[in-house]
Amino acid sequence: MATILRDWSYKYQWLYDGISRLAALTVGGETNFRQLALQGLNINQNTEVLDLCCGSGQATNFLVQHSQNVTGLDASPLSINRSKKNVPSAQYVEAFAENMPFSNNQFDLVHTSAALHEMNSEQLRQIIQEVYRVLKPGGIFTFVDFHSPTNPLFWPGLAIFFWLFETETCWNFINTNLFDLLQEVGFDLVDSELNKPVLYVGGSLQVVQVKK
Repeated sequence: MATILRDWSYKYQWLYDGISRLAALTVGGETNFRQLALQGLNINQNTEVLDLCCGSGQATNFLVQHSQNVTGLDASPLSINRSKKNVPSAQYVEAFAENMPFSNNQFDLVHTSAALHEMNSEQLRQIIQEVYRVLKPGGIFTFVDFHSPTNPLFWPGLAIFFWLFETETCWNFINTNLFDLLQEVGFDLVDSELNKPVLYVGGSLQVVQVKK
């Protein structure tokens, strides 16, 4: 069940942006947060990039600095309109992530930022399957999202944030073994030696990179 603060944050961009900036302070600010999932990746001007669940274009704004072929997808008309205004150099598609209107093997890179936790278990599986489909062989799926804290000191803050701004899907997400799910769909780890996510903020934030 969504809280009124969550509803307000999606209705008013100034509130959503303020919450995003405040949360990003835990990793050194929004610039650092938006680039966490891009670390170590080779992105050039010809890289075909999909910013999945692009929201208002915060991450899209960083992606267009690396590539001239960035497409943002979101199911919300309001978010798409905001993205077009905020980052006009990208292309945009209004559609659901679990049923993307793209060809097979279309993108070199699919990126998503703090969106997968909003999906129920079936949606999450469908989205991962769709990401696999639209990626080119050898393409990369990279994302940053919540994780069950490894440091117990970070549990109270995360729980309060979930209670104020998130839904029960968040709790299900942090208890999901994402690597098992990704590998079931067909993804390989980018680094075969790295069989776990890269963790930040006491383990409450994870970055995952997998390859088709």
